[in-house]
Amino acid sequence: MSKLEQGYVTGHVRWLLRLEGLAIFLFALMAYEFMGFQWGFFILVFLAPDLSFFAYFHSSRVGAIAYNTMHSYILPLMLFAYGFFVSSSNANQLAIIWIAHIGFDRALGFGVKYSKGFRYTHFGKLGHSKEN
Repeated sequence: MSKLEQGYVTGHVRWLLRLEGLAIFLFALMAYEFMGFQWGFFILVFLAPDLSFFAYFHSSRVGAIAYNTMHSYILPLMLFAYGFFVSSSNANQLAIIWIAHIGFDRALGFGVKYSKGFRYTHFGKLGHSKEN
């Protein structure tokens, strides 16, 4: 079965998605600076979504659900919308950091996970050839 049939993104589409992640990461950094937030807090919180990795100790299925929940743009965008509508700079700050984290991960090729295991992402299996 080909990588495409397995549900992996390949070729130019793969690089387009990685560049999109980089663009989102850079935009989030600019938004963070523009809004005047403190960079020390950014550094402190930036890797927090990766704590979802610990759900893999329960099972690959639970781990994938937890990881994908924390690495999807849905929740941080909802948090940002909440912060916007209630004028909560704390919510906006956390949302921007979270969005930056996801963009950074995608730029590096860490995609959403399949329940087969942590190394199985929509970009291909982590740790294999550059085209996975």
